[in-house]
Amino acid sequence: MAKSQAKAIKAPKEKMDPGILKIALILVLGAIVPLLDSTMINVAINTLAVDLHSTVSTTQWVITGYVLTMGLAVPVSGWAIQRFGGKNLYLFSLGVFLVSSLLCSLAWSTESLIGFRLLQGAGAGLLVPTITNVLVQSAGGRGLGRLIALISIPTLIGPILGPVVGGLIMDNMSWRWIFYINIPVMLVALWLSWRHIPKGEAAANKPKFDVIGLLLLSPAFAALIYGISETSSDGLSSAGAMIPLAAGIALMAAYVVYALRTKQAPLLDLHLFRSRHFLASNIILFFSGMVMNGAMLLLPLYYEQVRGESVLTTGLLLIPQGVGMLLTRSWIGKLADRAGSRSIVLVSLAVTLVSSIPFAFAGTDTSHFVLGLAQLVRGAAMNGIFIPIMVSAYEGLQKEQIPHASISTRIFQTIGGAFGSAVLATVIGHQLKSGAGGSLATLADAYQVAFWWSVGFAAVSFLPALLLSNRKKQKEA
Repeated sequence: MAKSQAKAIKAPKEKMDPGILKIALILVLGAIVPLLDSTMINVAINTLAVDLHSTVSTTQWVITGYVLTMGLAVPVSGWAIQRFGGKNLYLFSLGVFLVSSLLCSLAWSTESLIGFRLLQGAGAGLLVPTITNVLVQSAGGRGLGRLIALISIPTLIGPILGPVVGGLIMDNMSWRWIFYINIPVMLVALWLSWRHIPKGEAAANKPKFDVIGLLLLSPAFAALIYGISETSSDGLSSAGAMIPLAAGIALMAAYVVYALRTKQAPLLDLHLFRSRHFLASNIILFFSGMVMNGAMLLLPLYYEQVRGESVLTTGLLLIPQGVGMLLTRSWIGKLADRAGSRSIVLVSLAVTLVSSIPFAFAGTDTSHFVLGLAQLVRGAAMNGIFIPIMVSAYEGLQKEQIPHASISTRIFQTIGGAFGSAVLATVIGHQLKSGAGGSLATLADAYQVAFWWSVGFAAVSFLPALLLSNRKKQKEA
C-alpha cells in the first residue's frame, strides 16, 4: 500500500510541463548560435589573417576581444534582468547578437571585424546567464535536472559540431558564411521568443544600477580571463600575464569588500556564498570547467599536431564525446531531480578520471577506436558532473536571488575553463622546450604529460565534490 502511494506521488514528476518544455527548446535555439559561432571562428583565424591582409597575432583579437566583452557583460545581466525582466533582456541580447553577426559578415578589415566581435561578445555575455535565469524562473524550481539537461545541449554539441561545420565552411565557402548562417537562426529565435516566452516580470523594487560594482566586477572578470589566456603563450612570469592577473585579483578583492559593505543591491550578492551548498556548487563548477575545457583544448590539438589530421577529420574524430554526452543527458537530468548531487558527481568524476587515462598513454599510432571509446565514456560521465551541480546551485533560491546565481555560476565556470586550458597549454609548451628535438615522439610525450594533468584536475575535483550536500537527505530532515 505504501509503495503504491509512493509511486502515485512520484508519477507526475516524470512528465515535464509541455509549456516549460517549449520555452526550453526556444532557449536552446537562441543559445546554440553563439556557442557554434565561437567554436567555428577558432578554425578560421589563419584564413581571416590572409584574406584581411593581417597577422595571426592581430587577428587573434577576434577571439580575445569577444571573450573580454562577454566577461564585461555577464555581471550586468543580473541587474538588467531585475530592472527590465528576463524576456525583454533575452530579446535585446538576441537582437544585439543578430545585428553584430550581420556587421561581422560585412567586415572590410581586421580592425572592423574585431570591433564588431566586441559587440557580439557583449550580446553573448548578456544572453547566456539570461537563458538560465528565464528557464529557472519559468519552471519555478521544478524539474530543474531535466530542464538544465535540455538547455545544456548547445554547450555539449557546440565544441563538437563547431570545428566540423567551420572546417566545411573553410574548405568550400568564404569565412563570411560563419556569420551569415547566424542570421536566419537568430531571426527565428527572436520570433519564437517574442511569441511564446512569457513576459518576465521585473523586480517590484527596481534596483539602482550599481556603478561602483560594475567598475570593479566586470573589469576584474575580464582581466582574469585575459591574464589566464596570456599565460598559455607567454608564461606566468611574463608582464603580459602578471599585470592583468594582479589587476583582476585586486579588483575582485575590492569588489568583495565593497559588496559586503554597501547598503544598495550589488551586481552580485555575495551573501549567497554563506550557504555551504551554494559555495560548494560554485567551487566544483570551477574545477569542472578545468576538467571539461582542458580536454576540449587538448583533444583537437593532439589529433591535428600528433596524428596529422585535418580540421574536418579532427572534428569528426571528436564526435564520440558529444554522442556520449547526448546519451546520458536525459537520464542524468531525471536522476538529478530525484537524488542528491554529491553521489552522482563523485561517481561521474571517477568515471571521467578513468576514461581520461587512455589519452595519457596515447602515442603517434594509438588506435582511433580505443580513443573514440574513451571519449564516448568520458562524454557520458561529464553530464553527471555539470547537470547535478547546476541543479544544486539553484535549489532553494528565492526569485530575486536567481539572477545573482546565474552570474556566479557563469563566472566560476568560465574562469575555471580558461584556467584549465591555460595550464595545459603551458604544460605542453614547457615539455616541448625541455624535450630533446622536435620529433613527433617528443610532441606525443608532451601531450601525454598534459593529459596526465587533466587526469589530475579530475582527481582534485573530488575534494570540493565532497562538500556538496545530499538534497534528498535535506528534504527528509
